[in-house]
Amino acid sequence: MRKTYLGASIAVLALATTAAGAAVAQTAPGGQDPERAAVLEEVIVTAQRREQAAQDVGIALSVLSGEELTKLGITNVNQLQNATPNLEIEPAFGGGAAQFRLRGVGFQDYASNNSPTVGVYVNEVAYPVPVMTQGLIFDIARVEVLRGPQGTLYGRNTTGGAISFVTNRPSEAPSVGIMAEYASFDAVKVEGFVSGPLTDTLSGRLAASTQQGGGFQYNRDTGESLGDADRTGIRGLLTLDPSDDLSFTLDVHGGIDKSENEGLYLLSPLTTRGGAAGSVVIPADVDRRATGWGLSPRFAAETGRDLDDKPGRDNSSWGTSLNASRYFGDLSLTSITSYETLDRSEYGDWDASSSVEADTFFESDVKVVSQEVRLASDNDGALSWVAGVYYSKQELDERYSSDFIDIYGTYGQVAYAQEVESVSVFGQAEYQLSDAFKVLGGLRYEEETRDLNGFGTAFGGATALPPTSVTTEMTPLTGKLALEYKPDDNLLIYGSFSRGAKSGGFTTYNTGNSSGIQPFNPEILLAYEVGFKADPSPTVQINGAVYFYDYTDQQVLSAVYGVNGPVGRFTNVPSSEIYGAELEGTFRPVDGLRISQSISYKHGEYVEFFDLDVPASRAAGLAIYVDKSGDEIPFPAVSYGGSIAYDWAVQNYALTADFNYSYRDDYPSWLGEKYDVPAYWLAHASVTLSPSTGPWTATAFVRNLFDEEYDLTRNFFTSADIAQPGRPRTYGVRLSYQY
Repeated sequence: MRKTYLGASIAVLALATTAAGAAVAQTAPGGQDPERAAVLEEVIVTAQRREQAAQDVGIALSVLSGEELTKLGITNVNQLQNATPNLEIEPAFGGGAAQFRLRGVGFQDYASNNSPTVGVYVNEVAYPVPVMTQGLIFDIARVEVLRGPQGTLYGRNTTGGAISFVTNRPSEAPSVGIMAEYASFDAVKVEGFVSGPLTDTLSGRLAASTQQGGGFQYNRDTGESLGDADRTGIRGLLTLDPSDDLSFTLDVHGGIDKSENEGLYLLSPLTTRGGAAGSVVIPADVDRRATGWGLSPRFAAETGRDLDDKPGRDNSSWGTSLNASRYFGDLSLTSITSYETLDRSEYGDWDASSSVEADTFFESDVKVVSQEVRLASDNDGALSWVAGVYYSKQELDERYSSDFIDIYGTYGQVAYAQEVESVSVFGQAEYQLSDAFKVLGGLRYEEETRDLNGFGTAFGGATALPPTSVTTEMTPLTGKLALEYKPDDNLLIYGSFSRGAKSGGFTTYNTGNSSGIQPFNPEILLAYEVGFKADPSPTVQINGAVYFYDYTDQQVLSAVYGVNGPVGRFTNVPSSEIYGAELEGTFRPVDGLRISQSISYKHGEYVEFFDLDVPASRAAGLAIYVDKSGDEIPFPAVSYGGSIAYDWAVQNYALTADFNYSYRDDYPSWLGEKYDVPAYWLAHASVTLSPSTGPWTATAFVRNLFDEEYDLTRNFFTSADIAQPGRPRTYGVRLSYQY
């Protein structure tokens, strides 16, 4: 079946390319000259810290506008995976904490303390703690997804890539807008803004959004619903331009998230191991919407929950940044100062049952302060450059509690503080060798210290590991060298070599042994890439890239064998490699018709790796090791996506029909075949009506059009084999007004 889907995908891409080329060679409908037919709009990005057309940037990147995010129903960063080639964002055990993977470069961790392989930025401010990325996405101008190591221009070193959100700016004229959406399962989203000048030199924008309801799961024992959203965000921007060469932008934002978690369902029958009623077998769920939960009185008291509380969170965040720019003739000086916080309180039920076999609680206090200063050229000469310094300090205080009372007769408690301090210098320069050739080079040197302070564990209230402190440091030199060839305005060919690094860190799971928290090493990635960006006509755009990654000390989630069996722990793979390719196309073969297609492939394998065999160890009741050299790195090999939209006029109204779709290949698990996530297709459709010159739009939509049953992740915790399901088919309407 997979070969059939893949063959069809490639055929569609080829057909669309052929059709687009034919349309250019012929007369447009109605006798319109092809030169006047609808053309592709130029997309402006800031991937290299200055405004450029996306087609002029020698980096593999995808851009989604705020309108596209709304159309696709994307309200948090995790949902980007079905709209971007080669990107997977796996949620952790129902709570949603993001585990990013881009081009196969990823890091699986449900804890809060380690850095991701993919950097997330909002208005140029880094969010280096993954759980901080779970806020509500709203009032977005665009999101840029950059594939490949980043570091010479961005605040943090990353091996996988970067996701950069750019919010809407204050408008030059007074403007106000509101959008309201209602969908199946009583899902409601409301978003609004007011924007415009306040004085001759001061402008402002205030935007807010709230998301409510939408829970599609139910308790298999009581029928009670689970999964309702209850999150609200607000953002205020002030821009001050006291003179032509001086500008300030103040960004103040915050959010509250009191949402219920998404439930997990049982892949296998669960035999409970005790409790007041003795052992009970809970059958595997045949309905992905079924789930279960339950708290012990002791755990409820410890976490401040009521016995009848649902899995969920009570999180709040706020932050501010000041972006100041000063222009000195051919130079520009930019300073970005930021402060971000998160107060997290989250209860999860990881055994998906009323039995208390794997209940968890996170209480986290995160603070991140950063300062970036950069100086850049500001002219049209042959040489352009940017250089800067970056400083960041992260503070994390966390309590992580687990209740295993019905399986092991005990409960676990972990408490620690972590401090990360990083300072780096970076620079990148481009030189136009000739009309056709450009060379680009960049370097970054970083010094980072990561301190895990007072890490202590207890089981059943008795100390298992007294407070222990450990430290790890890294001083990587990373960089990039690239050559760009542009024989004409419609074709860019580029080749690049880059070296990226990801911080080392600590495994902060339940452990009674100090060896369990010894640091794992930073990972180093050497990336080789060749790509092209082509605009063979005003109605056709085709981009492609091939790459090879050489990994040293790749960080993977493995396990050590403890008293209660395998316990997760991070380790380093001495040597591994990944290679792959991507192809994207956008076409407007006739006026009103828009087609986009993308397909990507990747493959990875361990070159040198000796590891614990978790399934065999669980079955045998003792540690069994296996040589994984030559084994494939587990991630989906193929992703495919596309959209078809058509606009036409009906009297004094504009009507748009849109159909978009995506395919995600099988996701094999390092835990064994039972935990492999099967491949799935998703399709969405919408119809939008608006007056030709009016301020409102009305949209009817359906998401997961064919009601595909699919999983986002599969795993196990203690004796429970669990999976997190994707959303079923939903219908909805959306109304918006802007003046």
